[in-house]
Amino acid sequence: MMRGLLDRLKDFIIYDADVEFYAKVFPDSIGRKELMRLRKMNRTDLPQVVGIEKASYQFPWSEDIFRDCLNTRYDCWVCELGDDVLGYGIMSMAVGEAHLLNLCVAPTEQKQGIGRKLLEHLISIARRDAEQMFLEVRPSNVNAIALYDSMGFNEIGVRKGYYEAVNGREDALMLALECFK
Repeated sequence: MMRGLLDRLKDFIIYDADVEFYAKVFPDSIGRKELMRLRKMNRTDLPQVVGIEKASYQFPWSEDIFRDCLNTRYDCWVCELGDDVLGYGIMSMAVGEAHLLNLCVAPTEQKQGIGRKLLEHLISIARRDAEQMFLEVRPSNVNAIALYDSMGFNEIGVRKGYYEAVNGREDALMLALECFK
């Protein structure tokens, strides 16, 4: 019974208390990246999450969309440092498939491994119950495409006119990853 409780707690928050202890006792021994932690997103995160979304996209998700994702119990995670949300990831799971709906890192925090950390965590969750993981990405988002490629995603198609764009619509590349349960 206690093991099940610990597993559920671990699913709620990914955290290493020793890292925080050593950071306080030996401040120069622990890097910033090691102090970042992943945890489930909650409603109190929404102002920061929406702020990151608006700073990152010309056509951002609304707060209502994020709230709906929480209400639907999608896998919604944040990466934080102290009280600051640095990035987030949202994934739905159904019928042996995982779908990455949104993965975003604050513009000031990009290129530090936060997106990779979130994606690795979501893939590990998907591998529990899914055979494949899918996502859509703008062809113009070369940094995201490079991350997905490095994680083993393959292009499986194109969705014409999927994204809203300044001059009409932009296609989406459809990517998939075999999860092999």
